[in-house]
Amino acid sequence: MPDTPSAPLLLGNQPGSFPHSVLAERHPAILQQVREAFPYEPGQHRALDELLANCTEGEIEPLPADAHDRDHWETWGLGEYTGRSWFDVPWLWSESWFYRRLLQAVGYFGPGPWQGIDPFRPFKLAELDSAETDEELAALDDLAGRPVAEQAQALLHGSLWGNRADLGFRLSAEGARAADAAPGLVADDSDRLWSLLDGADGGTLYLVADNAGRELVPDLLLIAHLLHSGRIGQAVLHVKPYPYYVSDATTADVVDALRRLTGAGGAAAAYGRHLWSALGDGRLTLRAHPFSSAPLPYTEMPGDLREEFAAATLTIVKGDLNYRRLVGDRLWDPTTPFADVATGFPGPVAALRTLKSDVITGLDAPTEAALVAAEDQRWRTSGTHALIQVRDAP
Repeated sequence: MPDTPSAPLLLGNQPGSFPHSVLAERHPAILQQVREAFPYEPGQHRALDELLANCTEGEIEPLPADAHDRDHWETWGLGEYTGRSWFDVPWLWSESWFYRRLLQAVGYFGPGPWQGIDPFRPFKLAELDSAETDEELAALDDLAGRPVAEQAQALLHGSLWGNRADLGFRLSAEGARAADAAPGLVADDSDRLWSLLDGADGGTLYLVADNAGRELVPDLLLIAHLLHSGRIGQAVLHVKPYPYYVSDATTADVVDALRRLTGAGGAAAAYGRHLWSALGDGRLTLRAHPFSSAPLPYTEMPGDLREEFAAATLTIVKGDLNYRRLVGDRLWDPTTPFADVATGFPGPVAALRTLKSDVITGLDAPTEAALVAAEDQRWRTSGTHALIQVRDAP
């Protein structure tokens, strides 16, 4: 981003800031939720206690010598940050490190009887099985009779606003209930998104998923519609290689979502069967690249992933974390052009995101002024506003 002025990197060491509240308040709350969700054994309880003390008052410690991903984390900055406070390193890095350490504490990486047990699974399933999900799936029956273009726009917005179902966001005290403020788009490049897909002639859509549950379901519905309508010939869905950020989607979450769809009846079941078939014949492919859980911006993605995204007709990146990785986890002036700070992504890219952190770009000055006048700076993190931003091929 050589032609774009830089902006301060977000750290967690300023009391009262949003990053500080995540490290000091949200992470301890998540540890408590996880502790109560499973009948963990004494060793795991001790490890969770140690992590609580370490992440709030201690310093970053190295991984065990036999950790399967030690080389990855050394490449990702662990050697540089070892011995420093969690609050004094880049916030994106310390957040990711928290989830890596949490999985280690509960025995996810094994060996042992708890190996591979997702500590966030009860929260994901509760949401997936909720009455709200029933209502959303039932609405698909009414949508089926609408014009194709109207269906596409409705499913795009379903995928966009589904991000408000982010479980990690709701585990903090202020996020524990649904927001009352009326949501609104602060930027809308949906026409450009459709024009890229309409000119693709059966091209390939990449979708980098964010959350499981009630967000992943509309992501899958959008993919199913685009495949069925012929707007794309193939879809590639990127998920996390292991549980991450409480609710981020893994392969197991995709399977759970497909079973939820196929078991729902009506139009939802038809969507589910189409997706199940698409996975079986290769029109839909899953990816779980290690970099999907890296604590780094997309500008630092490895060559194989860069080649993959460069070949896509369009890549949709979902959610707040992917947005931070796309534009850089910095306190940009909100009117900084989105295209200027997303130049490091190797192909056409669209961001679908509800706003849950301080990072924002691409607003016009009147929109920013109206948001500040109405909500001061709360609009940045409340989850009641959203955006669709597109940057064409670099």
